[in-house]
Amino acid sequence: MLHNNVLALVVTFAVSLLWLRVNDFAAARGWVSSRLSRKIIHIGTGPLFVLCWLLFDDAPEAPYLAALVPLVITVQFALIGLGLIRDEAAVQAMSRSGDRREILRGPLFYGVVFVVLTVLYWKKTPTGIVALMLLCGGDGIADLVGRRWGKHPLPWSRQKTWEGSLAVFLGGWLLAAAVLGVYVAAGVFAGPWTAYWPALTVLALAAAVVESLPLHDVDNLTVPLVAVLLARWWW
Repeated sequence: MLHNNVLALVVTFAVSLLWLRVNDFAAARGWVSSRLSRKIIHIGTGPLFVLCWLLFDDAPEAPYLAALVPLVITVQFALIGLGLIRDEAAVQAMSRSGDRREILRGPLFYGVVFVVLTVLYWKKTPTGIVALMLLCGGDGIADLVGRRWGKHPLPWSRQKTWEGSLAVFLGGWLLAAAVLGVYVAAGVFAGPWTAYWPALTVLALAAAVVESLPLHDVDNLTVPLVAVLLARWWW
């Protein structure tokens, strides 16, 4: 019913905004670096949002209501990046260098992808969920692992490493598998959970390959795109 979905929308907004503001506060206080805060937001926002989909029923308007959450946050990102809203805490949390214009690239693309995949796929198939989790768990963790433990550069992309690419594969696979496991347990998707693993392995591998390419600031678009295209073979 509509009032139940409106309540679910309010809860989803509250959870998402709380997560963002906690990270903004931590970055502004210097408790974590802006780079680390950016990646924590990148990794954690998606799973929290997608798990909140379970609060919504199957009414036709449900995906559009849910998509309002990333849409509103993305519009806010755009206004901050354009300098129309002043929010230094958000800039510190979401930019590498403290330049607000960085928000108009990776973070903005991230939000747009969430809006589009929420509306297109919702809970009808695992496609959208898996694509978003590969983006969060895979692309999100690659930079952290690569910078800390990356010792072996990729021949075709010298700024990226084999260790980072392995992190994309494992991080994306584990996060997507975990969220799919919740959806199977909730009865949204048919079991068994392990039946999804072969397709998930191929998609995670493809995401790792795409993320490894020498492209800048477009991983938030290319990683979910390749996952969506390949997922058509299974779902």
